[in-house]
Parts: sequence; C-alpha cells; structure tokens
Amino acid sequence: MRPFPARTVAAVACGATLTLVLSACGGASGGADAGDTALPGADQYLASACPQSAVQPTDKQLTYWSMWTADEPQGKVLKHAIDCFGKQTGVKVDVQWLGRKFLTQNLAPALNTDTVPDLFDQDVSQVKAAVVTPGGTQGVDEVLGMKVGEGDKTVKDVVPATFYDTPQNKDAAGHLVQIPYELIGNAWWYDKSQVPGFTAPKTTDELFALFDKAKSAGKAAVSQDGDINFYNAYYFTQLAQRFVGPGGLIKAASDKSGQSWKSDPGFLKAAQIVEKLAKGHYFVDGWDASKFPQIQQRWADGEASYLFVGSWAPSETREYLAKQGGGKKIDYGSFQFPMPAGATHDVVEQLPIGFSLTAKAKHPETAKAFMAYFLNSAILKGIPAVADNISSRPDLDVPADLKEVKAALDNTAKEHNIFMDGLDGAFGGKFVDSVFYPVDNDLLKGKLSAEQFVDQLAAKTADYWKSQT
Repeated sequence: MRPFPARTVAAVACGATLTLVLSACGGASGGADAGDTALPGADQYLASACPQSAVQPTDKQLTYWSMWTADEPQGKVLKHAIDCFGKQTGVKVDVQWLGRKFLTQNLAPALNTDTVPDLFDQDVSQVKAAVVTPGGTQGVDEVLGMKVGEGDKTVKDVVPATFYDTPQNKDAAGHLVQIPYELIGNAWWYDKSQVPGFTAPKTTDELFALFDKAKSAGKAAVSQDGDINFYNAYYFTQLAQRFVGPGGLIKAASDKSGQSWKSDPGFLKAAQIVEKLAKGHYFVDGWDASKFPQIQQRWADGEASYLFVGSWAPSETREYLAKQGGGKKIDYGSFQFPMPAGATHDVVEQLPIGFSLTAKAKHPETAKAFMAYFLNSAILKGIPAVADNISSRPDLDVPADLKEVKAALDNTAKEHNIFMDGLDGAFGGKFVDSVFYPVDNDLLKGKLSAEQFVDQLAAKTADYWKSQT
C-alpha cells in the first residue's frame, strides 16, 4: 500500500516494498554528464562522488523533518544528498526522520509555535490538507529558476510543469507550495507470463472483454483489497475524471447543494461502469471480507489476472514472493485505465512527493538551495536506483517494471491530475471519510445501483455542508 496514512493505513516500508521509486554521481568538479541516465546499483549510487552545488548559501544551517525513516531506501538517498550538500556548501543539516504520520502528529500541531522545520516533505495532497490550508507554508516559486548544478539547467528546465503546476500545489495566493522529487502513478497490473497474447485495452468494453476472458479460463479477473477505502475509490474516480475532467470531482464535492453529482451526466456514466464491475462477479472471492494485503498477495500467487493499484505494486508483491520462497517471479506488465465510450478527458493520475517550506522557516534560502541540489541528476537518480521509484525528471531512467507507468506520466498529451482529483485531501479529509467513501464502498460491493449512488452522493453532500455551517 502506498506510504500515506491519511489514505488509511501506514505503510511501513516504502521504496523496496511500496513506493515508486541511476550511473554514478558526477565528480566534485561538476554535475552528471548529459545523457548519463543509466541506472547504477544501489551500493554504487550510495558510494558515488558528490556533484557541486550551483548555489552557495551564506546561511550554514538547515532543519528538515522527513516523511521517511533513515533506513528506508528514500531515507538512504536523502542522507547521501544531505551529506553531499554539506560537503559542497558547508551547511549543517539537522534532520529528523519522522515517518509517514509526522504531518498530523508533529508538524501540524507545531504550526502555531516557533518549533517548526525549515524544510519538510510529503505527498502534495496531504501537504495541502494538513499544512497549506492553515497557512503553514510559504511559496517556493523561486526554486524553479535556481540552477541544479548541470551547466545552466534550472529546476524549471528539468521538471515538467505538469508535475507541479496543479491547483493542489498552490496556496490561496497562487504560490507553489511544493517542488516534487518523486512521482507515484497507478495502473492495471498483470503478469505477462500468465496472460498470453495480451493487448492493452483502449476502451472499457475491451477491458471487460479481458475480464470475461479471465473468468472463462477459470480464474478471477480482478484482485481488490476491499478494506482499503482509497483503493475502492480508484475505480469511480478514475472513470469520472475521464468524463468530467480534472477538477470535476472537487467541484461537485464543493457544491453545497449536492446537485452537481446529478446534473453532470458524467458521474452517472462512471458509476454505471463501476456497477457493471461490481455485479459482474469479476473480483476474487472474499475480496470484501479480507485484510490488506491478503488479496494483493493472492494476485501475486496467480489467483487473479489483474490488479489496479499504484506503482508500488511490483515492489510490494516482489517482496511478498521473496519471503514466501519457492522462486516464483512475476513478469510485470501494466496499462492505464482505458477510455469509456463518450469520455473526452484522457487523464493520467499522479501523486507528487516533494519538498515544501514552512511559513516560519528560519533558513528559507538554504532550504531552497537544497531543493535545487537534490534535483541534480547525479543525486536524484537515487530515487529510481535505490528506491525503485519514478523521479520528477523525465530524463532519468526507471526500473523495467515501471517503464509503462513512466511513459504515461511523461506523456504531455494526457491531462495530468492528482490521484482522486485530490478529493481525499480536500476539506481536511473529512468529506471522503464521512460522505464519499461509505457511498462508494456500497457501490463497489453491489449494494447500490449507479442511480442510487449518485442520489446518495447528492443528498449526503448537502447534509455534509449543512453540518459545517
């Protein structure tokens, strides 16, 4: 499961077990050579030389609260970067490795005090809900123009705007609140060795044809861990975005009358497809009475043909199989959710993880310099090389398992949007917990028809907003 407890459960081991995550670093006399994007081994990366910092901050102190733990793959990459930054600039970085829950347990409670870090990191949706909304951040727009240590290349030159220029990554004044260094995507996963003659579906009709083929062969079509609310929500939100476009879900949830869920026909059309999935007996037996990660593990064991989750799927299931022993391996393949008939928005979902700056930061310029330094290719390639994840730089390679996801994320022709349109982080996370998740779970479990689902969303949204006044 992805490493963000606000979505439900804390995932304790990212990188090698959960998150998405290259040639040795450049020498101290410069950054990585152009085109030096091949993946090194993890040990090779961690022992590599440090690139120069393009910015030499005059302030030699920096405090950083991290969402990672020191022994996680991302933590190891960040420690390497911190050590290198210190060697190249003389800056002493005071880092606290606090783990996933630190936004709510450590940072948010400290916002009204002077005991806050300069720098922190987390996924953009959680940052928006927990820190930006109460005014706890300051803009990081200036970082886009800072050099990363590779000639004249700036952050803006190496990180596409589609990864940071989103409504969820802006404060009330329109300033950017995060500079991303890692991207999570999602996809339908399958084992290439178990699905001969596979062709990626281009429509939802073709997707259901794949499911029917799996059933006819005596195998469950889809594994689904039904105790994870946001996993269950992926189906409707993915489909709805293709009808209503980025921002459509948030707009409907913000409508205090609740009637947007009914007035835009795209929501009903999306719900009808989910109803077909729910009532077609496509899920593996017991999916709605299990505890994560049992059903995902059953997919890894070959009991079902397909699995829709984030790009952490290969690392999680590979770790599970390794612990099981027996030498079973999966030849991972993936594809994006196909377009439903009549849909007009070719959406690809992403969840950026990146650095943010607190409003009360005592060393803001040093923190910005570190952000830019971390995006040097010699440093950032540790995200795919050590943590098996996708970095925010399209020019850096990824492990083979993630190439199809990366291609979708890098595709500028697609409409980029945050997971679930950012609905899970909106309104402090209260709306999804009290309104959306319960109704969506009932739809996916076949307890509601599409029409009943839309009607209940409309009514419960109106009730929610009445209770907030």
